[in-house]
Formats: sequence, C-alpha cells, structure tokens
Amino acid sequence: MSEEHIFILTNGQKIPVIINNRRGAHNVTLRPKIGKNPEIHISKPWMTSTSFVLKFLESKRKWVEKVFDAAPQKEEIKPGMTIEFLGRNVKLMHDGGLRGNCYTNEEKTILCIGGGADMFERRVRDFVKEELLQEIKIIIKTTPREYWPRHITLRDTSSRWGSCSATGNVSFSWRLAFAPYEVMRYVVMHELSHRKHMDHSKEFWANVSELYGFGVERAKRWLSQNGQSLQRYF
Repeated sequence: MSEEHIFILTNGQKIPVIINNRRGAHNVTLRPKIGKNPEIHISKPWMTSTSFVLKFLESKRKWVEKVFDAAPQKEEIKPGMTIEFLGRNVKLMHDGGLRGNCYTNEEKTILCIGGGADMFERRVRDFVKEELLQEIKIIIKTTPREYWPRHITLRDTSSRWGSCSATGNVSFSWRLAFAPYEVMRYVVMHELSHRKHMDHSKEFWANVSELYGFGVERAKRWLSQNGQSLQRYF
C-alpha cells in the first residue's frame, strides 16, 4: 500500500512523492529517482505517521535538491552517435530492413539496430540490458558456487545500484552498463558478498575485497563520485 504526495523544489518543479509501508522496516528511507519521470520514493515502518515522514523529507531538502540539481541532462539516442557501455565505445547504426540487432564487427564497436526508426531508442535500451545481464552471469560464474544467486533481476534505480535479499535473489540497476567495466564488476561482487554477510561489517568488506581483488577501493570511489553520470541516457 502506498500514498502519493508532491514535493516542490525551490525552482518550482513538482516531484511526486511515493510513500510505502514496509513490514520489518525500522527506519525511514529516502530514494530520489532522477530521469525523465523524477520521483521520490520513501519507505517507512507501518507505525510511522505520514506527517512525520513528510517533515523528515523537508529536513532533508538541501540533500534532495542537490540530487536533482546534479542530475545530468538526458542525451537523446540517435543513429550515428557513439555511446559507452560495458567498457566499449559503440557506434549505433540503424537498418530498417533488419529484423534483429547485431554487432557488425568482431570488436563489437559497431551495433546495427533493426526495426522502425520510432523504436530505435527502445531497442538500443533493451539490447544494452540484455548484454549487461549476460555479462553479469559470466562474472558470477567466476566466483565459488556458494555465492551464486537464486535469481537475477535488472531494475531502473538511481540511488541503489544493487541489492541482495535474504532468500538469495539479487538485483542490479541496468544503468551499471554505462559504468566502467571494473566498476560494474565491483557492484556484482558487492551484492554476491551479501550472500554470506547481510550487513556491511568488516567481514563483509573483507569478503568483497577477496572476490574483487586489487582496486576495489578505486571502483567504490568512482561510483560514489560519478554515479549520477549513469543516468545520462534514456
């Protein structure tokens, strides 16, 4: 069950606020979602009042405004442009007579998208998602079997790059496809480490370092400093 409200930024922009009651939640959690349809998602314990949540949101106004102000301008996906995903600079081409999508060279740096021109952007997005999912599965198989998740899901999140449930399911933001490859791999190892440690204890971080190897802090720092840039497309 959810409630909807409106949060008005200083510049006058009206942002929908969606409040969800979560069983087992102990704290109020804010998650601004940037993009074409910006929203603020709030999770709260059942017994916490809506008025308290809205006051809490207002107390975080400076941070919320900063998140939306820092959101990158969207770049329209068009034939002929080059985008970076999965660590490669890929030039996008269009062939209306092609039914599917395919790389046209061995280096996978030229991608031809088929179908109607009006479906070009959506088909690029779907192709990127599928490529990311396959790459995540490859990375997972480099780890010991006890880390392998039961199920993998891709989501469109702007403030949470991955999650791992107590039942062994993991999810990732599909926008990780636009991060440097080693940064994406860091998030995968981060969530797999939650298969053994459902916290952020010293043991957890040691586990992440063991799975990832040298450079884990650099990848973590890049995501913290540049995560907003992963929202520039779509």
